Amino acid sequence: MIVKGSVCVVTAGRYAGETVVVTEVIDDVFVKAKGRRVKERRFNKRHLLPTGKVVENIDKYLEELA
Repeated sequence: MIVKGSVCVVTAGRYAGETVVVTEVIDDVFVKAKGRRVKERRFNKRHLLPTGKVVENIDKYLEELA
C-alpha cells in the first residue's frame, strides 16, 4: 500500500531507478512524489515499487539522500 511518506523506486519511464517519496495521494491511480533528482510530479502507482519504508519528515529525508 502506498501512503503519504512512502519511499518508492520508480520502475518505468524517464525516472526509472530513482528513489522518490510520496508527498500526496491524489486518487486510486495517481500520487505526487519527489526525489533527489526528481521534481515533484504525478506518478501512476503501477510505476512505483514501495520499499516498505515510510518517513514522517519528507524534506529532511530528501536532504539525507543528497
